[in-house]
Amino acid sequence: MNDIKTLGRTPAPIAGDVPSSAPEPTSPREELVASALRPFQRSSIRGSLWQLANSLIPYAGLWVLMAHTVEVSYPLTLGLAVLAAGFLVRIFIIFHDCGHGSFFRSRRANEWVGFLTGVLTLTPHHKWWHDHALHHAHAGNLDRRGDGDVWTMTVQEFREASRWKKLGYVLVRQPLFMLTVGPLLVFVVQHRFPSRSSRAKERRSVLLTNLALAVGVVTLGLTIGWLDYLAIHLPILMISGAAGIWLFYVQHQYEETYWRREEECDFFDAALQGSSWYDLPRVLQWFSGNIGFHHVHHLSPRIPNYRLEACHRAFEVLRSVRPLGLRRSLRSAQLRLWDEEQQRLVGWHAAWRGGARDSV
Repeated sequence: MNDIKTLGRTPAPIAGDVPSSAPEPTSPREELVASALRPFQRSSIRGSLWQLANSLIPYAGLWVLMAHTVEVSYPLTLGLAVLAAGFLVRIFIIFHDCGHGSFFRSRRANEWVGFLTGVLTLTPHHKWWHDHALHHAHAGNLDRRGDGDVWTMTVQEFREASRWKKLGYVLVRQPLFMLTVGPLLVFVVQHRFPSRSSRAKERRSVLLTNLALAVGVVTLGLTIGWLDYLAIHLPILMISGAAGIWLFYVQHQYEETYWRREEECDFFDAALQGSSWYDLPRVLQWFSGNIGFHHVHHLSPRIPNYRLEACHRAFEVLRSVRPLGLRRSLRSAQLRLWDEEQQRLVGWHAAWRGGARDSV
C-alpha cells in the first residue's frame, strides 16, 4: 500500500499514541491507517542503541573538551558549545521518543532512558510526557488550546482581551524574547515545579529530576569551579533551548496551519495540514532527530524518529505535503494570531484593523 489518501475523513488517534483514553481504531479507515503505518512503528534495538551512542558520547566528549578550553580560549569554548547544543537537541528527541513509547519496545527501558535524557535536558520526564500527550490529543482543536502547545489567540480574542493580557501575549510572541528569555523560563524555572493539576507520578518525576540535577550541578561546580561551569553550560543551554523552542514553534505555527473548532476538527487533517514538514538541510535534520517530518510524527507518534523519513517517502499523501524550508519558516515568526474567517495565521495587522492598536 503506498497511498492512504483514499481513507475517510475522521480517524481516531492510533491506539497508544496519546493518553490511555485514546480510542482503539473502530472504523475500516482507522484500522487501515494503523495497518499501513504499523511496519514503521517497530523500533530497532540496534538503531536505538546506535542513536544513544552517537548522541551521548559526543555530547559528553565535547563537554569535557570545553572544560579544558574554557580558561585557554573562550571563543573556542563557545564554538564547541554550538556543536554540543546540537547534540543536546538530538538527546531531547530521544527523550521525546521515550515518552511516546517508540524508542524502545521495553517500557522499562523507555522509563530509564527517558529519565536520564530528561536530566540532561533539564526536563522532568513524566510531567513533560503528560503535557505533550495532551498536545497530541488536542492538536488542531481550537477549543482545546493550552495543553503543551504555544499560546495562540484568535484575532477576535486578542481584540477583546484586557490590556495586560495583550501585553503579555505580545511579549511572548516576540521572537527575541521567545528565543533568549524563553528557554531560561521554560527549562530552568518552569520545569522545576509541578503544576497544580499534576498527578503523583508527574510530581515525583519533577522531584527526582531536581534531585539528580542538584547532585550533578554541585559535583561539576565543585570539580571545575562555578564560574567555569556556568561559562560552559549556560551557552549550551541557551543555544539548544532556543533551537528546541524554535523547532516546536515552527512545527505548528505557519500561515496555512490547521485549527478548527472541536466539532469540525479532524485528526488526519490536523496531522497533515497542521504539522509541518520542516525541510531542513541534512546536517540539521540529523541533529534535530528527523523531527522536521512532524506531519508523519503527528499521524503516528509511535514511529521512532529514525524511521520518520522512510515513512514519509513511502506514502504519496505524506510526500505531497508542502515543505516548509528555512527561508519560509523565518517568516512564520511574524505570524501572531489565528484568523478564523480566513483560516490562517496572520500578523498584528489583522488585530489593528479591528481597532486594537489604541488599546495595547
